[in-house]
Amino acid sequence: MSFSLEVRVVGEPGRIDAREWNTLLDNGAAPTPFMRHEYLLALHESGSATARTGWQPQFLAARRGGALVAACPLYLKSHSYGEYVFDWAWADAYQRHGLDYYPKLLCAVPFTPVPGDRLLAAEPAARAALATAMRRIATDNELSSVHLLFTSEADRAATEDPGWLARRTVQFHWLNPEDTPYADFAAFLAALQRDKRKKIQQERRRVAEAGIVFEALEGEAITTADWDFFYRCYTLTYRAHHSMPYLTRDFFARMQATMARHWLMFVARRGSERVAASLIALDPPRRAAFGRYWGCTEHVSCLHFEACYYQPLAWCIANGYRRFEGGAQGEHKMARGLLPVATGSAHWLAHPQFAQAVADYLEREGAGVAEYLDELDERRPFKA
Repeated sequence: MSFSLEVRVVGEPGRIDAREWNTLLDNGAAPTPFMRHEYLLALHESGSATARTGWQPQFLAARRGGALVAACPLYLKSHSYGEYVFDWAWADAYQRHGLDYYPKLLCAVPFTPVPGDRLLAAEPAARAALATAMRRIATDNELSSVHLLFTSEADRAATEDPGWLARRTVQFHWLNPEDTPYADFAAFLAALQRDKRKKIQQERRRVAEAGIVFEALEGEAITTADWDFFYRCYTLTYRAHHSMPYLTRDFFARMQATMARHWLMFVARRGSERVAASLIALDPPRRAAFGRYWGCTEHVSCLHFEACYYQPLAWCIANGYRRFEGGAQGEHKMARGLLPVATGSAHWLAHPQFAQAVADYLEREGAGVAEYLDELDERRPFKA
């Protein structure tokens, strides 16, 4: 680490200047709205990602001559919930051998499986300094491990040193062809294989026959009452799965106040009654959209597909968006035009024997992921 670079742990995200943080983010190669200072601060100050909920902030800030040259969101984790890169088996193995896996260090955006820059830096050396600092913190505090999730290529380059283990998972993203973008949703459907096209048309017909119509609300047009209805739907979805929602109502209030331009909401109505809502995040400069949350007050056949895929895709096409990310997992998304994409993470384990065991496992898992991607590529839903 350069002698002129000072790396410090910051326990309160609000103590890092928002303008400096966002400047680093915007100058990176793979920024997303979820790494904005406002987003991370809202997670903390709303009580969604705090020490009480198992996410103790340990953000890193690296300065040279007083200027912020590198930073990252870092958490001391007491569990593995809300991460979407699963290490439960590793934790169980530690426990069976009488070792503590928790707490661990995690560099990620809480509850947000969206690939992009995690190590914000003005230069590669500063980015590498963050990776080195994380390992040093883990060693000094006798922590089991360090994990960087849904990383960018620049992040992966910073973790190529011996000891870091690479892991790949699969997501499904929709891409609007750059050379000949779809003119409308019908053009998109025409590009699909006949059986996929017919299935989508049948699903959309069921929703229409149920008397459901949709309203798209963007940015400041989303009122507090709209956010209230969405949150009701959001909590009902978690309740249906017998779990508690990660995000508080206050978090979404902060999104309305500080990041309104980054949100798009689809509200489903039957007559005057609202029955469902889906929430999409937007990155207007990069023309990218991200499926995030949804919920409904009653079951309507195929409503989930309409609210979470077909309405957003039609909106993306109409508004010239290039990419729609469907979130973690979900092979069923392929039949709806989303294609498999490999995502990456990096892991460092302090215990040498466990590090070797995990390395062996990841080598086998990586080969399986590569075969899985090849298999999925042969099942592409588009016409040849």
